[in-house]
Amino acid sequence: MKAVVYHRTGGPEVLELVESDSLPEPGHGEVRVRIVVSGVNPTDWKARAGSGASVELEHPQTPNQDGSGVIDAIGPAVQRFSVGDRVWIRDAAYQRPSGTATEFAVLPETLVNPLPAGLSFDVGASLGIPALTAHRALTSHEVAPARLSPGSLVGHTVLVAGGAGAVGHAAIQLAVWAGATVITTVSSELKADLAWRAGAHHVIDYHTEDVVARVAAVAPNGVSIIVEVNPLANLGIDLQMIATGGTIAIYVSGSPDELSVPARASMTKNVRYQFILTYTTSEVQKSNAVAAVGEAAAAGALGVGDEFGLPLVRYLLSETGAAHRAVEDGVVGKMLIDVGPADPGNAVLDAQAAGLAPDGDAW
Repeated sequence: MKAVVYHRTGGPEVLELVESDSLPEPGHGEVRVRIVVSGVNPTDWKARAGSGASVELEHPQTPNQDGSGVIDAIGPAVQRFSVGDRVWIRDAAYQRPSGTATEFAVLPETLVNPLPAGLSFDVGASLGIPALTAHRALTSHEVAPARLSPGSLVGHTVLVAGGAGAVGHAAIQLAVWAGATVITTVSSELKADLAWRAGAHHVIDYHTEDVVARVAAVAPNGVSIIVEVNPLANLGIDLQMIATGGTIAIYVSGSPDELSVPARASMTKNVRYQFILTYTTSEVQKSNAVAAVGEAAAAGALGVGDEFGLPLVRYLLSETGAAHRAVEDGVVGKMLIDVGPADPGNAVLDAQAAGLAPDGDAW
């Protein structure tokens, strides 16, 4: 079994590919998943990098929270899955040593979710952190539903800052699926095209357009929810655009970490600030998010790839460090690591179907 591990925090160079002759065995309530695709998010490189000086870890760590694959073995008391089930994975490496940058991962069945029929492993590996974060942001308004569904945000106008990022992309898709009017801001024509493909109703290039004026033209009384990726830069204009009683949902921190909040302007509009870290949302919030994301994905609302506004950039397992660096450098698109074939009995055909190998090439 091959896996990527790191023994100390630091740059991408701390990641190394190792091989073992044995497979991990699932325990009580656990399943073993043969990973097909591992997804990379900013949280993955930040966890690997640590804060400050390099620190030796007590145990080797396999990175990456998200992934998709096939159930390979089940432990005692597992009720929801059978061997051969296609699944998507969330939070694999949170307070656990084994993420998805490995050929086989043993996980509590609570972190594993059925991959709806007809959906690719690429979609499955792209759902976890981005879509669950987006769901919490979109349900943080005082009168928003606890769980999104078709039509549940009708009457709401949502502003997504940075619509070409992974969370922004998922927020656009989920909000449109739920019936909201969706405005998004981007920084270039290329990113604007991606946001249109994701389904945004109004796209604003903040380098060339007056964001406040454009938003006011769409929502004269302000927007209900702002999904904010850069509060240090945007909070001032956010308060101009938010409706009375609206929510500004913030899922990132900047540098410096401190955020200055204009108190009087916030009080005047009774603004709610919702900071989000998907790992520590409540069990009810996480359960609602997982269920809604699964339903939206099954409905085809969370597509990935060029057609859906989220280009896929592919790496091999041995190139996990390069994938981490690409995310850290802000490369546009979703970084995916191809770990293994969808069908190990027909690896060459699987590779050809995924566009990874020309006809006649061996896996």
